[in-house]
Amino acid sequence: MRKKIMIIAGLLIVAIGGYMISEIFGKKEPVVLESQDIKQLVHEYSIGNLKDQSASITSNQLIVNDSIFYDLPENEFFVSVAPFIEETHPCAIHSLTGCQGEMTDKEFNVYIDDMNGNVILDQALKSQSNGFIDLWLPRDKTYRITIEHEGKIAESEISTYQNDNTCITTMQLMEKKGV
Repeated sequence: MRKKIMIIAGLLIVAIGGYMISEIFGKKEPVVLESQDIKQLVHEYSIGNLKDQSASITSNQLIVNDSIFYDLPENEFFVSVAPFIEETHPCAIHSLTGCQGEMTDKEFNVYIDDMNGNVILDQALKSQSNGFIDLWLPRDKTYRITIEHEGKIAESEISTYQNDNTCITTMQLMEKKGV
């Protein structure tokens, strides 16, 4: 717990420092963080640990309060998927602090492979309290994704190219065919 508080405090110091620099000098330059640090910061916003701020994520940047910009890792693409049964919302750019999916804190079997059949992910993942499953995938590829939950399945293609969507809310879980 203490380590987690220290990580959050450190990330907040970097975020506030970046904001102060951009305000002082009037620049909208991205704040540079190491890949692990930016991924941790995205995670903290996504799970709701950083309050009273808004954060969204494009294919290239984490944007905090519409004024602080963090470049994302060069080789990894963030995408957040909200599987649903009945309710969804249209979305393209994921709001880490605002998007809400239907199926919160549920376990899903998630399988992702690329168009050559190489398995990227095959494991059980739990959706967060916002109903989303956050993923970091290699950039500039197209993938097939299959999500299963309690006998229901959703399949789709997603891609990780420049300006692709970071919020996937179109994966409706349906009864498996032949079951």
